Amino acid sequence: MSADRARRLLNRYTRILDGESIASFQIVKSIEVEEIPNSLGEMLELHDKLMEEFRERKSKELKFSEIEFKDISLLDLKLRIVEEYFKRCNFCERRCGVDRSKGELGFCRVKETRIASEFLHFGEEPELVPSHTIFFSGCNFNCVYCQNWDISQYPESGVVISPKELARVIERRFSQGSKNLNLVGGEPTPNLLYILKLLKELRVNIPVVWNSNMYMTKEVMEILEGLVDIYLTDFKYGNDECALRLSNVRNYFEVVSRNHLLAKQQAELLIRHLILPNHLECCTKVVIDWISENLGTNVYLNLMDQYRPEYKAMEYEEIRRFITEAEFREALQYAISKGFEEEMLL
Repeated sequence: MSADRARRLLNRYTRILDGESIASFQIVKSIEVEEIPNSLGEMLELHDKLMEEFRERKSKELKFSEIEFKDISLLDLKLRIVEEYFKRCNFCERRCGVDRSKGELGFCRVKETRIASEFLHFGEEPELVPSHTIFFSGCNFNCVYCQNWDISQYPESGVVISPKELARVIERRFSQGSKNLNLVGGEPTPNLLYILKLLKELRVNIPVVWNSNMYMTKEVMEILEGLVDIYLTDFKYGNDECALRLSNVRNYFEVVSRNHLLAKQQAELLIRHLILPNHLECCTKVVIDWISENLGTNVYLNLMDQYRPEYKAMEYEEIRRFITEAEFREALQYAISKGFEEEMLL
C-alpha cells in the first residue's frame, strides 16, 4: 500500500506517528474529573458527558506537548466503571456475570492477566511494523484451528507482570522504534481492567491497536472509545452456524457486525478476514458483502491466505487442508467486483 493511501485510510494514526496528533488515551488523561460518583449509574452518566469533551478535544488535533494531565481524569473514571463490570463480568457477549474480583472464573478462565510474550513484530501489515505486540494468555473463543492455541486455550500460561512494569517495557520498545502498542492474544477483552491500569501508567504518545475478535459487549465498546486508535479486527464468519461449530460462540454475526459499526465511529479500522478452505460462499463472500454495504469499500481489508490446519482442525473435514490458489484468487476477485481496490486487500 502506498504512503498516500495509508494516510487516507489510517490518517489519524499516521498523524500520531508524525507527531501531529495525540494518541486517544492520552487525551482522555487530560480531561479532569472533579469527583468520581459512587453509583455505577452516576458514573456512566458522567462518562457520557465527558466523552463529548473528549470528542471535541480529539477534533482539535493538539500536540502532545500542549496537553496537561490531570490527577483524576476520564481514564480514572473509565477504570472505576470497569472495576464495577469486573464484579459481574460483562466484558464479552458471553456475559458470564461472575465476580472476577474474587477470583471467580468465567468462560475465558482468565483469573489474572498473564503475558505470554512481548516483542517488536515485523509480520503485521506494513503500516503497523514494527509493532510492539503484547500477547495476552486466554481467550473467549475456542477456535478449533487456532494458530495460537498454546496461548489462547491456556490462560494459566505466561507470566504475571505489573501494569507499571509493563509500561516501562513499552516505553523502552517505543524508544527502539515501535510504531504502536498492539494488544492481542489470545484476546485482549478479558484483560480490559489490566489494560486500563497499563494505559494509566504509560507516558509516551503511542497509538493503541486493539487486535481482537470483536465479541465485546456494547458497554465495553463505550469504554474503549477514547482508548483505541486502530481496531485491528478479525471478521471470521459470515453466519452463526460456522461460528458455533468452529469457534464455540453464539450470536456471532449480530455481535461482531454491530461492533464493527461502533468501531468505525470511534477510531480507524483495519479488518482482517482469514480465508478458510471450503468457506468462500458461507463466510468470505458474506463478510465482503457486509463490509462493502455497511462500511464501504474505502476501508483497509486484509484478505489473508495463510490458513494452516492447526490445533484440532484435522478433526473437521472441510478445514483439514490449506486453501488453494484458486480459492484465494476467487476471494480476491470477488472483493474487487464489489468495489475494493486490489492493493487494499493484500
